[in-house]
Formats: sequence, C-alpha cells, structure tokens
Amino acid sequence: MTKFSDLKLSPKVLKAIEEAGYESPTPIQEGAIPPALEGRDVLGIAQTGTGKTAGFTLPMITMLARGRARARMPRSLVLCPTRELAAQVAENFDTYSKYVKLTKALLIGGVSFKEQDTLIDKGVDVLIATPGRLLDHFERGKLILNDVKVMVVDEADRMLDMGFIPDIERIFGLTPFTRQTLFFSATMAPEIERITNTFLSNPERIEVARQATTGENIEQGVVMFKGSRKDREGSEKRKLLRTLIDGEGEKCTNAIIFCNRKVDVDIVAKSLKKHGYDAAAIHGDLDQSQRTRTLDGFRAGELRFLVASDVAARGLDVPSVSHVFNFDVPSHAEDYVHRIGRTGRAGRDGKAIMICVPRDERNLSDVERLVEKEIPRLDNPLSLGKPDDMSKPEAETAPDEMPKRSRSRSRKRDEAPQEQPAVPQEATQEQSAPEPKSKPEEKPKRERNERRGGKNRNDDRGGSKVVGLGDHLPDFIGLSFEERG
Repeated sequence: MTKFSDLKLSPKVLKAIEEAGYESPTPIQEGAIPPALEGRDVLGIAQTGTGKTAGFTLPMITMLARGRARARMPRSLVLCPTRELAAQVAENFDTYSKYVKLTKALLIGGVSFKEQDTLIDKGVDVLIATPGRLLDHFERGKLILNDVKVMVVDEADRMLDMGFIPDIERIFGLTPFTRQTLFFSATMAPEIERITNTFLSNPERIEVARQATTGENIEQGVVMFKGSRKDREGSEKRKLLRTLIDGEGEKCTNAIIFCNRKVDVDIVAKSLKKHGYDAAAIHGDLDQSQRTRTLDGFRAGELRFLVASDVAARGLDVPSVSHVFNFDVPSHAEDYVHRIGRTGRAGRDGKAIMICVPRDERNLSDVERLVEKEIPRLDNPLSLGKPDDMSKPEAETAPDEMPKRSRSRSRKRDEAPQEQPAVPQEATQEQSAPEPKSKPEEKPKRERNERRGGKNRNDDRGGSKVVGLGDHLPDFIGLSFEERG
C-alpha cells in the first residue's frame, strides 16, 4: 500500500500529515500529487469526499516552500465557487503548512476589503478566493497576477452551474501563460471539457471513479410522496421529513437537509425548531459571520441538523455526517452526487434519503440516468399519497352536508301550500294570445330596463315568463328561462 512518504513530499509537510492522523493517500491524491510535483498540469476527476483538496494543497506547499512573495503579487491562486469551500481550503493550508513559513490570504465576500487589502499589500504565497471578489480587487488595482506560478480551479463543475465560467476565463487570461494549472471536479460537463482543452497544456488526467458516481458506502433511498391537497403539501412534506428522521433513531447522529430554494431552507429550519429539533439554516442570503458560526457549530457537534441550500453541497468537509436528507429532488442531477457526498466521507458509512413529489419525478429520472442505477423506493411511513386517500380530497365533509340540504328542500316542498293553481289563468291567456308586435330595437331595450329596474323579475316565483316550475323556483333560475327575441 502506498504511503505519503512514497510521494516525494517535503519532510515538513509529511510531519504535518502525520500529526493530522493520515498515513495513506486516497486514490485521487496518489494519482495527482506526483505529476503536480513534477510541474505538470493535472485534470482530476473524482466523486466528492475523496480528498481532492489535499490532492492539490500538499504539492503546492512543497513547491512554494522555496521562494518569497512580493507585495500585491501572489505566487499561487486557488479559485473556489463558494465562500465556505474557500474557507475550508484555507483551513487545509493551515493544517498542512504549520511547519512551513507560508503566508496566505482569503478573498471572499461578506468580509471587509480593508482587511484583505492589508494582507495583499504585505505579499502572500497562497491566495484563496472566489472569482467575483478576486476580480473586484483586481479592478481596484490592488492585485497583480503576473507572478502566479500555480493556479488551482476547485469544483469546476459548480463554477459552471453558478455562472462563473466567463470570470474563470478572464482570470486565466490575467495569469502567465507559463503557469501550472491543477483542475479538479467531480463531474465533467462539455463546457468544462472545452475550458480544459483551451487552458491546460497536456494535462495528466486522473479519474479514480466513473464520472458522477455515488459512493458505494452510502445507502440511498427515495420516498414517493403526494400531498392530500395542494395547500397542505408543504406541511405534510415537513411532517414526513420529521417522521423519517425519527425512524432513523440513534443512527442519525447528525444530518444535512438540502432544499432547492432559500425560502424553503428557512421554512424547514423554523419548522424543525418549532417541533423540538436542534436545527439551523444556511444559504447564500445570510450574513457571512452567521454562516460561519452555523458551520462551526455543526462541525463541533453543537448543532444536530443543518438545513442548507446547494451553497453547502460542494466541498464542505464534515467527516462525521451520518445522514443526508434531500427535502427536494435537486434541479440539476449533478447536485445529487455532491449533496449525498456530504455523508459517507473518509471511508465511513452513510445514508441518503430523498423525498420526491409528482412534479419532481422528471428530475428523479435525470438523477437515475446520471448515476446509472435506480434509487431504491422506500415505503412512506405516513401512508400519504395513496390514490384512495387523494382522489377525492373533499369527500370527507361533503356527504354529511349534501343530504341535509336535500332533505331540507324536500321538507319545504311538502309543507308548501297547495292552494295556488299550477298554471295561473293570466299565464294561460298570455300563452294563447299573440304578442303585440314591437320594433326589433325595443324588445332588448325593454328587457334591459326590466332587469335594471327590478320590474318583472319573477317576483311572483314564476311570474308570466316561467310556467310549471313550481312556487319554490329561485330568482336566478327564473331569469335563465326568460324568452329572448
């Protein structure tokens, strides 16, 4: 078995790895570190949770140990799609470079420009940034990228989903042509393939697992759900989620619950807290300090349930997550791979359960097509969504009321006096007598006037216009039988 000591890493880096408790590299690390140390471009493709971050941080620290950075001119650049992933990469550098004198700066949104400018002005060896904030500093004249020797693009497919590809292409153009590029992703979309063909030079391709595969150590399942009524679907779906959590019992030590929309993240988190579950929300609209506190609490075990949008689906390394619950089927099939990759990390077992409503069945088919296997169907613990329950949602209340109204009407007919003749004499004479001729324009006008003025509006329960319909006829039905010219 290959060990880190066999990969030609510097002794100081090996000492930090040993103190972190690692002995053997993962397949992506074993494949990516040797060519990276040789100065070659690397294209790494592996499912999430396989250690891609250490696959580029370890060789970078070894290579950057020699040399010194100049003011506003970083020696290396790491691009990440989200603030959380960038912060995690920074933590990895801190862990593995503790015996190497390297400086770093983290450029992410939600943090003061002034603090970041101060770090850049001093000169940094490693610059870790999200694309938008990096370009903000560059356009303000605070950053020069002419001295970048190693450039890393992490979670490239997420960059594509978030619309960062134009920014990535621009940043590539700002760095030297002679740079070394390390490109890592869990999936390889056609647009990503085009980027690698354009900006990477004869890269070493390491693909340790089939693209878009899920870990074999993750038990998967999906519950097909249909609400009793459209206006009750949300509350019933949240009840189903709570029941699924309770069904896992003590095996569910902690979990990440993913929702497609930010508004649903807040609603689900508040609902869980209302019912006594230790939960908190995290999504892109929250303040960065609040997101950091929430993540730190979840990592430390102080928070049991993290309700998240896809901002937390990529790259967040919390090794001990026991469960992932997909409250919604992800709109992009690739996101399913990244979401459930939050569990079962570092060789541990994990479990992923998804809830699918009828309108999400097409997305479910896309997910199964991507992972090339059918996700096992689980029984609905609430027995909701069966056709017998949902075919007539109002049938429970209507039968009690309908017969009551019918009996009431029948009773009124029985009690009604029978003294009036069925057909008034005037009505008979009016039927037999020919109608006086009127001009074509007068009759519609007369009918409109009668309706507006209230005259001849069937006030006598049938009147002269309706014959033989009984004395209980409502006014609006009588109007529908009036003669029309």
